Amino acid sequence: MKRLFNLLLRIRRWPVQAVSFLVMNSYFTQSVTRGLPCPGFNCYACPAAAFACPIGSLQHFAIIREIPFYVLGVLAFVGTLWGRAACGWLCPFGFFQELMYKLPLPKWRLSPRLGWLRYVFLAVLVFAIPYFTLEPWFCKLCPQGTLEAGIPQILLLPGLRSLVGWLFALKLVILLAFLAWMAVTQRPFCRWVCPLGAIWSPFNPVSAVRLTVDREACIECNRCQQVCPVNIRIYENADAVECVRCLECIRVCPVDCIHI
Repeated sequence: MKRLFNLLLRIRRWPVQAVSFLVMNSYFTQSVTRGLPCPGFNCYACPAAAFACPIGSLQHFAIIREIPFYVLGVLAFVGTLWGRAACGWLCPFGFFQELMYKLPLPKWRLSPRLGWLRYVFLAVLVFAIPYFTLEPWFCKLCPQGTLEAGIPQILLLPGLRSLVGWLFALKLVILLAFLAWMAVTQRPFCRWVCPLGAIWSPFNPVSAVRLTVDREACIECNRCQQVCPVNIRIYENADAVECVRCLECIRVCPVDCIHI
């Protein structure tokens, strides 16, 4: 696994993210792969989706009141292997947020202090509310679902347009709010909302692949923070639960003090 990350250091991230998006939405493999959880935030209802969204799957099991051993096992395996690296390299919605942030607009660099909100969304919207209401409310409100599934289905299936009501209007408002936020803040959904990131975050300090910082060599130039998609200083805590293991900090470090 370390060799894989050393290989990734030699290539750009965006081609890997683009290929990941295409694989997760490869359509023609649906008959074989649709039941497999994908290692990223990708809507199952997307017409081209080839894999199951793990968050949608967790809600399903909360509704039928069963323990999702298989889904939890897959998520635990990915987290134990490389922490939140899937967020930085494979997640289609993370990739989309980074593209939105490239728009030439004024930027807000917000502190990650409210990152604990991810766990609230996980506990309340993914588990508690679906368990009691028997409805997958995170999926109903998810901006990724609106972008990948809601809007395409309305455009491709004219018969659905007569069914559009207040809920779809609310979904559009949420999506538009996040689109505006993504354009001025680095990965806001990942940092404060994403329940999948909340699941993988605690694995960062214990995963097989981790980052280390030679504090004696570090000059605290903050170049790591300048390129970090979640706006952290990796030298303050190499095991930070916010870190998505994008490795951009290693690429720009002038004294080569960050290691895998």
